[in-house]
Amino acid sequence: MKEDEKKQNNKNKNIYLIIATIVLILIAAGLTIYFVTSSNKNENQEIAYTDLIKEINNGNVESIEMTVGSTSVKVKLKNETEEKTGIIPSTQAFIELIQNKVEEGNEIHLEQKKQNAFLTIFENLFTLLPTILLVILFIMLFKLQGLGDKGKVYDAETTKSKITFNDVAGLDEEKQEMIEIVDFLKNPDRFYEMGAKIPRGVLLCGKPGTGKTLIAKAIAGEANVPFISMSGSEFIEMFAGLGASRVRKLFEKAKKIAPCIVFIDEIDAIGSRRTSSSGAESENNQTLNQLLVEMDGFDTEETIIVLAATNRPEMLDKALLRPGRFDRQINIALPDLNGREAILKIHAEGKKFAKDINLRSIAEDTAGYTGAELANILNEAAIIATINKHKAITNKDIEDANKKVTIGLEKHSRIVSDKDKKLTAYHEAGHAIVSSQLETQKDIKEVSIIPRGVAGGYTMYKTNEDKYYVSKTEMEEKLISLLGGRAAEKIALNDISTGASNDIEVATQIAKDMIIKYGMSDSLGPIYIDTEKDPYELQMLGEKFGDAIGAEVKIMLDDAYSKAQKLIKNNMDKLDKVAMRLMEKEIISAEEFQELIK
Repeated sequence: MKEDEKKQNNKNKNIYLIIATIVLILIAAGLTIYFVTSSNKNENQEIAYTDLIKEINNGNVESIEMTVGSTSVKVKLKNETEEKTGIIPSTQAFIELIQNKVEEGNEIHLEQKKQNAFLTIFENLFTLLPTILLVILFIMLFKLQGLGDKGKVYDAETTKSKITFNDVAGLDEEKQEMIEIVDFLKNPDRFYEMGAKIPRGVLLCGKPGTGKTLIAKAIAGEANVPFISMSGSEFIEMFAGLGASRVRKLFEKAKKIAPCIVFIDEIDAIGSRRTSSSGAESENNQTLNQLLVEMDGFDTEETIIVLAATNRPEMLDKALLRPGRFDRQINIALPDLNGREAILKIHAEGKKFAKDINLRSIAEDTAGYTGAELANILNEAAIIATINKHKAITNKDIEDANKKVTIGLEKHSRIVSDKDKKLTAYHEAGHAIVSSQLETQKDIKEVSIIPRGVAGGYTMYKTNEDKYYVSKTEMEEKLISLLGGRAAEKIALNDISTGASNDIEVATQIAKDMIIKYGMSDSLGPIYIDTEKDPYELQMLGEKFGDAIGAEVKIMLDDAYSKAQKLIKNNMDKLDKVAMRLMEKEIISAEEFQELIK
């Protein structure tokens, strides 16, 4: 059966369950209304037990009807046409009372009827109906939550026809290691003869968009084996025990179709460090414990490799990372220049480009971009070219796509007052002027006061160099550059605005990282503190140490702000020129900027 047909069948089952439950609820509601209405009808015909005894003593009772096993009675009074109902505390005592009255000469007709078995069963069922409905609702919820496994299985032929290593670019070293895993799956006997054990698990680590999921699918395609895919978040549900059950079912399925690959995306959703807490965290602990048990429980004959991907390897439980579970950890880094060009070539297939388009040039201008971002830029460029009715994708389309992806949509419709326009112009001019005076900062590519996304304006820098290390001087000058906008507002307009809030946030984070991650503080020395891994780490070092870090951050930011103000004061003529041109044209290119600051 095809995957779509299975999904449709499951969908139909869920619909039938919902309809059946609604019908049962309606029936229960109808019966409740009926019984309530019936009881309301008889409300005026009830007789209290004390009143009933009084009527018997006065000789006003003509007949009494009783049902065996019931404390309810029907009473017919003399000179009245309608019967009344009442409740008696004790059947035996009441019968003896009537017999005594008859012996005394009272004419009372006592009739005892046998109870209707069907009615008794029905009444009992009606009493239990809310409980029955609740059970049915829980069963339906379990069905809808998918107590069965959710893992998608791709058979060998389907997977192979979709993705192979040819679809993965910019990860040559990582691919080479993956080829070894493919060899394990294709020729396991060769490794068994040598006494080698097949790796149980491979953990792919890297930033979002670097191609972790793509690599997993390519391995399955190359190995020509079934591929079971599941996201870590799919294991976690509102019902306790569901996550552990899904882990068991996932591995039961894998053992049946081995050799195969089990891929768990976003494994940090279930693989984060265990705690002693209750509730949702306790459910996560159970799920993780089951995963650990399953990964330990493979037989040597079962060729199953667990691939997992995460953006946050530091959050994973240590027991998950030990040899025998995830034997290998592969870091998927950002692509370098050649890698970006190769990725662009793959995503350029099927798109129409102008003759002057140079993918190498685009790769040079996108240092630090992930494969997903590069694919998105080319796709957005194709959309922009289509909207603008171009015959092919131009360099301007790619530039506009790059700005759209990295900064946000251009908002020409936003009405900006002259005061705000002037403030934005001086703010962005301040960033550009200060950066141009700093040796380590990137060259200016474009300055604009056209609103994009949430920003009122922006200063773009050329990113034509792959950096693996950043020096202390470069980070210090980055702080000065970030505070250049605030410094320009203060000196040129004698006022400050909220426009620098993001700049200050980024600058503060850089200063903190310099001190507690990179050990670049002269007074505190080489120290590393990670409050994400251990929130109490800073507390253990003492309050004074925390105060010292705060003081050091302030010193760094104050020093950077002071230097930014000094650079603005020394280049006021350039600042005014750039700001005036921005108010006039709204956007300045790299060439125009260099001409203005000569």
